Amino acid sequence: MKQFWPRRLAWWSAMGIAAVVFPSAAYPAPPAAPNGLVIPGLPQGGSVPWNIVILLTVLTLLPALLLAMTPFVRLLVVFHFLRQALGTQSTPTNQTLIGLALFLTYFIMQPVGAEVYQAGVVPLRANQITATEALDRGAVPLRHFMLKYTRQKDLALFVGLAKESRPRRPEDLSMRVVIPAYILSELKAGFQIGTILFFPFLVIDLVVASITTSVGMMQLPPVVISTPLKILLFVMVDGWNLVVGSLMKSFY
Repeated sequence: MKQFWPRRLAWWSAMGIAAVVFPSAAYPAPPAAPNGLVIPGLPQGGSVPWNIVILLTVLTLLPALLLAMTPFVRLLVVFHFLRQALGTQSTPTNQTLIGLALFLTYFIMQPVGAEVYQAGVVPLRANQITATEALDRGAVPLRHFMLKYTRQKDLALFVGLAKESRPRRPEDLSMRVVIPAYILSELKAGFQIGTILFFPFLVIDLVVASITTSVGMMQLPPVVISTPLKILLFVMVDGWNLVVGSLMKSFY
């Protein structure tokens, strides 16, 4: 029983991500239920009220699942570091950064969502496998993606905390271990990239502060001069293209 809820969470996580990152228009419509209500991704022979409850629950948890099991964390952390390094306070806005991170996450996760759909949802909708088998199959591509970017040190930490036996291969780890280890690894990667982005702008701040102090401009805050210079440098080197390009290449 202790493996039931992690497996169930992995199933609904995979289904939620597949629904977000894979265009629904490309899927054939499921057969209509007797009362005319069709809920894609859910068994059509079950109780309609329970199907609605499950669907609403998945939609409620989808933001947390998106944060936990996709590159969204790394992308958003890097973008916020970049904004702080530029010293632009609230420009770009949080909504702009979140939207950019969301669509970049879609770009990265779309192939994974397609694999989840083909491995788990298609056979389930064709009544070829049970929901439990679809759960196991659908979680495989998502687990493989997360393990690809998870550090061994983080995996070992949660294996020890969960008091699980050491598996023969990483693919045998449960989602209970893989998900938190993946989040820690993504946070570390995001902070590493953000720290590197800070250095060139920090140099500009130091140089401007040194110059203003040496010429006796004590009343003028150095940030007033350094911020336009940093923005000008960022625009001249096509900074957004470089940052987004480097981030996307880190996943391929």
